[in-house]
Amino acid sequence: MPFFSKSKKPDKKTPSRNGMHSTNAGGMSNGGPQPNEEPATFEPLPVPVPAAANQVGTPATTQSKPSNQQTPVVPPAGKAGVYGNAAPPKPPDTKAKQGPLVFHTQLAHGSPTGKISGFTSVKELYQKIGDEFNLPEKQILFCTLNSFKVDMGNLLGGQIGLDDLIFAHVKGDRRDFTVLKSEPALGLTITDNGDGFAFIKRIKEKSAMDNIVDVGDHIDSINGKSVVGSRHFEVARMLKELPVGQQFTMTIVQPRRAFDQIAPRSKGASQATAASENNVKTGKATLRLRSTGPATLQAVPTAFETQAAQKVDDLLESYMGIRDEELAGTMVDLYKGKQDFSAFVEAVSAALSDFGFPEDTIFDIWGAIGDAKAGRL
Repeated sequence: MPFFSKSKKPDKKTPSRNGMHSTNAGGMSNGGPQPNEEPATFEPLPVPVPAAANQVGTPATTQSKPSNQQTPVVPPAGKAGVYGNAAPPKPPDTKAKQGPLVFHTQLAHGSPTGKISGFTSVKELYQKIGDEFNLPEKQILFCTLNSFKVDMGNLLGGQIGLDDLIFAHVKGDRRDFTVLKSEPALGLTITDNGDGFAFIKRIKEKSAMDNIVDVGDHIDSINGKSVVGSRHFEVARMLKELPVGQQFTMTIVQPRRAFDQIAPRSKGASQATAASENNVKTGKATLRLRSTGPATLQAVPTAFETQAAQKVDDLLESYMGIRDEELAGTMVDLYKGKQDFSAFVEAVSAALSDFGFPEDTIFDIWGAIGDAKAGRL
């Protein structure tokens, strides 16, 4: 605390700091002015400031210590602020402000990288790609994920990983040919792009169509009848119904290629599905695309869902000559929550009536999904 000095001034009375008057040490009481006595005056002594507090080369100075201290200001009760006397404000709702998902895309034969967003179906996906690269939607045959090659193992099926790069394959050369159907099975596996184009996904070695068509070729017409707008199972049925021992004509449209590199045309089912297993699950979630209805964002499929869908896809190829990951995934979804086979048959017949699945096929699919659930695959 500051030190004070005591001094007297003759013939003059000076009030003390507290408005009272002091006495001398003679024992007279304090309490007011006394006769023939001068009041004492107290003055603060200067407080030295350390030299370190000054600038270099400046001698130390002194300053008086302030007599009053600043009183902190307390905000009114109920007001949020830095004083902690109210609940902090809630963090902003990031989900509400999150924009649409953005995906990167290129044309498979070569282009700059573009960005697309805001699509809710397969058809809208092709429209967005067409808008990005200034080309008609119907020029796009199909898309692959993370590979510019015509590789059916990387074909965009029912799901897109949030980190996947989408390559769009557009129409190239058109070709007509005539071939003899020498046996009931032509050795073709058909799929479609969900927007009206059926194309060849697999070719069996040494079959009637081997060395005539290529994987990725879009089937435009059969015997002069356009199949544009038909689903894969409809095209496969038309090919199956062609008479054995007779010739037929087919028009195909090949995808445009920058490099003549395609995947092997004959693959085992395990090889084809293993390749696709790694391409759509790079993100923490996937965008589920459907041929009908809006796309949905969902978690990466479980091991059960992945194995079951692969087995169903194999059965679809074996029974119908088609492969369709989106269809296989839909059948796995229909299986969930069904307590018996009858309930599953009703669900499949109601949701997938266009396919006309026979009950025997549905029974095999029911058993395959059950085996996957029980870990028997």
